Amino acid sequence: MTAFQVHDTVGHVVARRPSLSRIFEKAGVDYCCGGKRTLAEACRQKGLDADALLAELEQAAAQPEDGALADAAAMTLTQLADHIEHTHHGYLRREFPRLDFLTHKVSSVHGHADPRLRRIHEVFLEFKAELVAHMMKEEQVLFPIIRQLDASDGLPNFHCGSIANPIRQMEREHHSAGDALEQFRALTDEFTPPEWACNTYRAMIDALAELERDMHQHVHKEDNVLFPRALALEADRSEKAAR
Repeated sequence: MTAFQVHDTVGHVVARRPSLSRIFEKAGVDYCCGGKRTLAEACRQKGLDADALLAELEQAAAQPEDGALADAAAMTLTQLADHIEHTHHGYLRREFPRLDFLTHKVSSVHGHADPRLRRIHEVFLEFKAELVAHMMKEEQVLFPIIRQLDASDGLPNFHCGSIANPIRQMEREHHSAGDALEQFRALTDEFTPPEWACNTYRAMIDALAELERDMHQHVHKEDNVLFPRALALEADRSEKAAR
């Protein structure tokens, strides 16, 4: 019996084994915003051999889990919201000033030779503005609601109605962030600096690649673990309240 099937969703696979995210990253498969697609659908979209990808997942799954990647599925809703806020929101707030400096400097110095570098800085500024607002909405609205639901034995009366309403908005914003990440990858030739790149240029490329890796883990933990579990808990509490 195999551990995974082609009808499993990409997000489900990573939720079960976080370290398998590296295989999807190597294959260029989006497991965060695209986590609701099945393995078969993801492979068709990328022109990949589904059997070969399954075999690679099986081989990796047979190895001990990498403790460096947090097991989001093992956390309570409150623990996971805290983890996302401290780990991923914290990372973005620390990294944004550095990325702003790097993308601006590289654009200013080398933008005349490659106009794509100016576009990288423009996309970054849009991305940063959206994510700053996005994190504020999660920290001030959605995450407190999730913690309240997790701590309650009944169904709290949320000002937004169902928890599904803010979740839908957050997922839409995740897709917008995913579009920006795809632009970063395309504009940098898959995060590959040219031979003539200076150290600042190379540092920018490295920082953008790390940003993509962290955002994929960040969005995966929300879209494929935190949000579905919060919705399921609300539905369960609602059903019990209606009896």
